[in-house]
Amino acid sequence: MIASRREVWMGRILLILLMAGTIVPFLTLFATALHKPGTYPEGLSWPETPYWSNFIDAFKVAHMDQLLLSSVLIEIGVVPIALLISTLAGFALGHLRPIGSRIIFLVFVLGITLPYEAIIIPLYQQMKDFGLLNTRWAIILPLIGLFMPFSVMWMRAHFVSMSQDLSEAARIDGANLWQLFWKIHLPLSMPALSSLAILQFLWTWNQFLLAIVLVSDPLQRTMAGSLGAFQGQWGTDIPLLCAGSLLILTPTLLLFLIFQRKFVAALLQGSVKG
Repeated sequence: MIASRREVWMGRILLILLMAGTIVPFLTLFATALHKPGTYPEGLSWPETPYWSNFIDAFKVAHMDQLLLSSVLIEIGVVPIALLISTLAGFALGHLRPIGSRIIFLVFVLGITLPYEAIIIPLYQQMKDFGLLNTRWAIILPLIGLFMPFSVMWMRAHFVSMSQDLSEAARIDGANLWQLFWKIHLPLSMPALSSLAILQFLWTWNQFLLAIVLVSDPLQRTMAGSLGAFQGQWGTDIPLLCAGSLLILTPTLLLFLIFQRKFVAALLQGSVKG
């Protein structure tokens, strides 16, 4: 069915409105960050004399270099391990399909409905019993577990669509189970894996609740989690606070801009396969 000209224009107008609703807050944040420190700018107003030094001051006072290192270490601890476990589990549940795989999959699906807020107190007590409070492990270990429901479901949706004939042909050629996974199915899973890696990176980088509850030292948190301490210290200096917020948002924006085509293509591929 071909859309009419009116429907096309309505769609374009809707997209423009959505873009405006997304871009205007960032423009306001950017313009506010350029005002004189200690002032209270109103709305979207460009300063007569932009204070670009606010970004340098925010970088220094927030110890952005140490926060960046902390976030990178947390990313290294979370993303590779979560990808490995979810890929192996997705391959087992989606392609091998052992006895009870449907029940196990339903348990993972139920895990998606569990909000972080509902388990933050048990997590706090558990990390306290393990002696991991105020360490990066208090963020890394819970995030790996919390990512599993969605990640396993994502990878299962990919592997369940893989042809069984391909596996049968590989077995006839003498491939064992590990070779079947490593040499055949894993290379074909790169689009799904790359998109999942991007999602896990963004979720880890922007993790706020676990960081502020389980880690009291701001320099041991993620950059987003450290924003709470930065806001508490510089909450009255609105331009400096906006400059710090933009510095924290910049890595995720750059990542998405660089990989947006691959990310969108993987999402569309997953929607067609699912």
